Amino acid sequence: MTIGLIAHGGAGSWRVGSEDDALQAMAAAAQAGRAILAHGGSALDAVCATVVILEDDPIFNAGTGAVLNFDGFCELDAAVMESTSHRAGAVAALQRVRNPVLVARKVMEDTDHVMLAGEGALRFARAMGFGDHDPVTPARLADWRDKRARIEGEGGGLKVRRFLKDHPEYAGGTVGAAAVDRRGVLAAATSTGGVTLKLVGRVGDSPLVGAGNYATRDVAVSATGTGEFVMRSLAGRQVAERVARGESLERAMADVLEALGRDFDADVGLIAVDRHGLPVARHRTRDMPHAYFSGDAAVTARMRVA
Repeated sequence: MTIGLIAHGGAGSWRVGSEDDALQAMAAAAQAGRAILAHGGSALDAVCATVVILEDDPIFNAGTGAVLNFDGFCELDAAVMESTSHRAGAVAALQRVRNPVLVARKVMEDTDHVMLAGEGALRFARAMGFGDHDPVTPARLADWRDKRARIEGEGGGLKVRRFLKDHPEYAGGTVGAAAVDRRGVLAAATSTGGVTLKLVGRVGDSPLVGAGNYATRDVAVSATGTGEFVMRSLAGRQVAERVARGESLERAMADVLEALGRDFDADVGLIAVDRHGLPVARHRTRDMPHAYFSGDAAVTARMRVA
């Protein structure tokens, strides 16, 4: 089987001057996944290793460096899924861990459940040996203070989508990866701090099977962008079902994104890889840093789809 992997660092509008750092980080993360797959490792190991690198890089909205909620602290969502037996694990509104994607994997492998949330997810993480970690960075804290001041100066309120439309540089993103290994097993992993200034307890699409993260025997998908619209449309499952019916991965992703634009004017992006090792990226935002490879090809990193 042809191996392949694709990863993303969040759809949105990246701040001027940050593009090169984002692309270098994406390439390094994808290369870590590539090394695992090239040596016969599993797709699940590859996507988790890729996402861990992105969670540990404070320029991305996941793990360390995640955006802060309305009250000023991080609540983290993450999910993993593998095509074998449709295994999946997720955490939602999880606080004070370094790598939520690894906690999600533990949920999949060591419990009978698919998702743990809030205090229960934190208790599970501690029981599994994940130590206390404060993901708030000085840069995110400064941004949060600025955002709160701006939104309150523009009328306040708890609906922030209009504010983010006017200030796209503040929109949060997500990180994710999708891969297929030499055995033909597909896997996806997604991790996020969610939308900036979200209400406490808000859960987005990233930990939801079939929405922001999905893997079947045909395709693995990870989404980024405004999660409420990905949730309502089950975008990941839509892509997989279209591919299962015989559509090409490119056409399936283009059609799903077109519908998201038509129905919701959604600022979203998708990455996916099919069982043949074909990686595809599509987005409705100005930017979506992503990196990919297929077979023996080198890793390619891009800020946007050409």
